[in-house]
Amino acid sequence: MKGIFITMEGPDGAGKTTQIEKLRDYLEEQGYDVLLTREPGGTVISEAIREILLNPEYKEMKPETELLLYASARAQLVQQVIGPAVEAGKAVISDRFVDSSVVYQGIARGLGIETVYEVNRPAIGKYMPDATFLLDLPAEVGIARKKNQAELDRMEQESLEFHKKVRDGYCALADRDPERILKIDATLPIDSIYDMIKSRVSELLAC
Repeated sequence: MKGIFITMEGPDGAGKTTQIEKLRDYLEEQGYDVLLTREPGGTVISEAIREILLNPEYKEMKPETELLLYASARAQLVQQVIGPAVEAGKAVISDRFVDSSVVYQGIARGLGIETVYEVNRPAIGKYMPDATFLLDLPAEVGIARKKNQAELDRMEQESLEFHKKVRDGYCALADRDPERILKIDATLPIDSIYDMIKSRVSELLAC
């Protein structure tokens, strides 16, 4: 079987985890060995970088530092996990990938889309997602959902204005690359969202 790489994107609280689990079950039914991963994280080194990036005590972290740390975690994940799995014919589903950096650091932090792509080019190599699902959610709704947690990480603690920029950035990215990125209203019922994801993945598998 030909390996495939699928990513799930969207603001915090959009329900990515639920849809990833449902998609994993579907791909396994189609005969795939499925590997789930996340960003930042997915390897010992990348998880250590995640702890630095999301630590709420590091409020002094500069946007450039943030960008480079995310790219470093991504490079390790691609070379150690994603690349080998795709080459082995597996299906890889990642909770976030480079689109998150484009939106959070490139747009919301103001570093620029092209800067993010340039920094991440060595990290990504040839492994851009075959399909990306953007679970679109108003910033206010996402924040309200996450506040039910005991503790918010450094990124989740950002201002409402920041999260609005993130949401707008994701929508702009989907408009920029509609063939790869499918934007879905994350306020819809879980099964309705899954049906749209399943339909697009079925098309991908038929190619």
